[in-house]
Amino acid sequence: MAVRSIYRGLRKNNLLLPLRNTGSHLHSHATSFGFKEVREEDKSQLVGDAFTKVASNYDLMNDLMSGGMHRLWKERLVSKLNPFQGMKHLDVAGGTGDVAFRIREGINGAIIRHRAMRNDLPDETKFFVCDINPNMLNVGKKRAQERGLGDDKSLVWVEGDAEALKVEDNSMDGYTIAFGIRNVTHIEKALSEAHRVLKRGGRFLCLELSHVELPIFKDFHSCTR
Repeated sequence: MAVRSIYRGLRKNNLLLPLRNTGSHLHSHATSFGFKEVREEDKSQLVGDAFTKVASNYDLMNDLMSGGMHRLWKERLVSKLNPFQGMKHLDVAGGTGDVAFRIREGINGAIIRHRAMRNDLPDETKFFVCDINPNMLNVGKKRAQERGLGDDKSLVWVEGDAEALKVEDNSMDGYTIAFGIRNVTHIEKALSEAHRVLKRGGRFLCLELSHVELPIFKDFHSCTR
């Protein structure tokens, strides 16, 4: 019953959608929002309103849209990032903290295994969790408290826009954005900002849903549209 209710909410708010080719819209005055074409100046507000409504159920939404596979994909994302202690990492559109927690656990687990240290990270290690929606950030902060990380200085919660990051040039060792790039109005601006804030040799990783090609999954995806 809960899944059905959330599914209806996702449909209503245009969050159950196939990833569309946005290349033709990058320099136009229209962009995609779900199955609709909307004005560029309206998209941020529409996205913000939609995510305000689903913030508390965001991970369940990803479970529904990916068949639960997003958890494995995020683990793969972290392994590709190859995080290390002392790094400064920026996770954009990561308000719930899911990716940042995984990165932190990956580093901390390695420290504990190799040095038998306690559950703390060096002071210079920082995970900046950036999201344009304060409700999503509040969900992340609440989850951090539930994990006993409410006072963890390595986690920094930042309300900000992927297209205009309030981050210094060449300051980040890593940049991730999971299931967020399609919600950006001007993708080229977000990519430019990612390039600006990353140090030379820094890693950029983007995780996103795409078109389904396998017939059995394609049929299932069509049924949920």
